[in-house]
Formats: sequence, C-alpha cells, structure tokens
Amino acid sequence: MRRVFAMSLMVLFTVAACATSKGPSEAKPVESQEKKVAVEPGVVKMTLTTNLGDIEMELYSDKAPKTVENITKLASGGFYEGILFHRVVPGFVIQVGDPLTKDPSQKARWGSGGPGFRFDDEPVKGEYERGALAMANAGPNTNGSQFFICLANLSGRLPKQYNLFGKVVNGMDVVDKIAALPRDARDCPTTDVKIEKVTVVK
Repeated sequence: MRRVFAMSLMVLFTVAACATSKGPSEAKPVESQEKKVAVEPGVVKMTLTTNLGDIEMELYSDKAPKTVENITKLASGGFYEGILFHRVVPGFVIQVGDPLTKDPSQKARWGSGGPGFRFDDEPVKGEYERGALAMANAGPNTNGSQFFICLANLSGRLPKQYNLFGKVVNGMDVVDKIAALPRDARDCPTTDVKIEKVTVVK
C-alpha cells in the first residue's frame, strides 16, 4: 500500500496508516442517523461528533456522486460510530474510517480495514485545500471507508489520485486539536479520538 511521504512536487498517500496488511471488516448495522431536510441541491451536510468536539462537513454529490453516496450510506447505517482517528501527520492530514480501530487487539492492523467492498475513483474536481475531504486508498479504484482531512493547502503536493468529495465548514479547531495530539512511531495518536455519532442531513 502507498504511504505518505513528503516530496517536493509529489506526495503519495496510503490507507495503511499503522499497518500494511489488508483486512476489510464489516460493522454491525444500527439505527440510521440520517435526516431529511431542505439543503442546497448537490450538498449533503454531515457532522462527526467526537470526544473532542464536532466537525461539520459539506459533501458535494454533484462533484463526487459515488463517493458521497457511499460515505452517506455508511454513515447513516452507523458504520463510523466508535471508529478512531488512526493517523495524524501534522501539517498534512488526519485520517479516519478504519473499522478495525474499534478493536484494540487489532492495533497492528489499524489502517488496513474497510467496509468489505471497494468502489472506483472519480475525477477530482477542485483542489486539496485546508479542510478538504478526500478518500484514502490503496491504489486505483480501491476506495472504501477511510478518508482524510487536509490540514494545509496541499495543491501541487498531493497528486490528484484521491476522490475529493467535500470540506470541513465548521470545527477546524477540533481538527487542529487532533493534529496536535502526541503520536507514536506509526503516526497513531496516543490519545483516542473517537467518532461518537454521525449525523447526515440531505
């Protein structure tokens, strides 16, 4: 799997944050958190409630329809609840979405889990700016459940190989708190940051 390395004009990004082995895992379905309200066409509102605070996001289904459909289905089904942010690279990204992080005994494999299926890449419409949301992957057409939040403007540093599907609109202070946490040699935070609830508004 590809791994994030800082390069002058090119950076490779991988879903294998704390491990290199593969191990998709399915989450138990729970009651949907999806709400139906009037929002701007093509925009889905999603809020991650974490133990450090809320991160409010806008997802753009007009720019990345497959990605937004996948993320919202997983979120509405409770997939992300209990998942930890498993990777922090200060000045670059924080990463989340691996269901294996729900199980401390699987820590050696954190970063390799997924929903049990993969979906294709989509054309990247936009830039990897601070607060941008993009899918982590293990290569072409291997998107699953893991995604990252850009901590800085990565345009020109990150190749357009990661589905760009939204941005953080409120809660970057929470994102920065996560980015500032102590981490181990594999960039895993030494303090757990857990997604407690996800609210989707379409």
